[in-house]
Amino acid sequence: MSSTVITGINELVTCDGTGPDSLGVRSNAAVVIMDDTVAWIGAAADAPACDTGIDVGGRAVIPGFVDSHSHLVFAGDRGLEFAARMTGQPYDGGGIGVTVAATRAASDDELRRLLARRISELRALGTTTIEIKSGYGLTVDDEVRALQIAREFSTETTFLGAHVVPAEYAQDRAAYLELVTGPMLEAAAPYARWIDVFCEPHSSHAFDADEAHHILKAGAAAGLGLRVHGNQLGPGPGVQLAVELGAASVDHCTFLDDADVEALAAAAETTVATLLPGVEFCTRSPYPDAARLLAAGVSIALATDCNPGTCYSSSMPWVISLAVREMGMTPAQALLAATAGSAKSLRRTDIGRLVVGNRADLSVLDAPSYVHLAYRPGVPIARVLDVAITAPQASARPSAPPSESPLDSR
Repeated sequence: MSSTVITGINELVTCDGTGPDSLGVRSNAAVVIMDDTVAWIGAAADAPACDTGIDVGGRAVIPGFVDSHSHLVFAGDRGLEFAARMTGQPYDGGGIGVTVAATRAASDDELRRLLARRISELRALGTTTIEIKSGYGLTVDDEVRALQIAREFSTETTFLGAHVVPAEYAQDRAAYLELVTGPMLEAAAPYARWIDVFCEPHSSHAFDADEAHHILKAGAAAGLGLRVHGNQLGPGPGVQLAVELGAASVDHCTFLDDADVEALAAAAETTVATLLPGVEFCTRSPYPDAARLLAAGVSIALATDCNPGTCYSSSMPWVISLAVREMGMTPAQALLAATAGSAKSLRRTDIGRLVVGNRADLSVLDAPSYVHLAYRPGVPIARVLDVAITAPQASARPSAPPSESPLDSR
């Protein structure tokens, strides 16, 4: 069993502190990694001797970002749709069908190659755990292959056969509902940890409250955890449904009334509100009021929702800067939501915080403090710190990850 000591840390953010920000910031600290696990944290002067080491040269070290909402298994391009929205065309979910057609037409090898490239991009921006949804196949075979390919890169895979009703079922929604909750769910469940549904009465392509309730209950009966796309395009039943069924996360939460906020606050230990500000940026929608949610006691996560239609960005640092600039969060609150908060939305305690016994998922910033994540928007200052490739007592900047390194595969 080999050991690696990380030194030269100007600011170590553990996300395991107390007080108003809970960041647990330590100065002049060191971290010892043993067998991919955090084995020791303490003052740099007290660091034990290790087999190998890396000096990060006065940079900040944080927990790796946990991106708890993404749609990465897809082919095709929807740049023209984005351009149209920038001139005022509203988003209603209809463009998903364009991606479905392109994804169905792509080979397994092409989808795998595209996903590997996106995973490499995420790691280069500091993300160590990624949740990946299906939802661009919408046939039994295409949903299963999307999950199988996603499973090669992450254990956090989500069955989203209930993304939209595909064109071939537009005149028979009941038949598609039967397919999603029957043969498709049965075939997909072995490759998924979660089930999700786009519950959105403001879109004729998505699912209403009764349909979503039926889908989620079927998923729970199949042993899958629950997640919900809710309250994205307007006020709706998504939040209340998620809380009622004990879903781990309800995502978007763009349009909330007082009853929604109260429900989320009461269920803060069970259901996390995952905010996706990149979507608001890319659709010209109003941003959620994160400060209001935090003041009410709601548990909050941040994620990218990286997808080809409404937010084609894999950058968690950019999401943090948007949350601070547009949603009323402090830099500390945003970082906590992008790490420990997102880990909570996945019901994980082994990631999102740097504590002894947790996974050694570290990211290093090319900056002295975590505040630079919001202070330098759009600048790629975060990168996964790969301790497996360090030389004995090396003093160097973190190296780029392999192009097809899986996230959360241990």
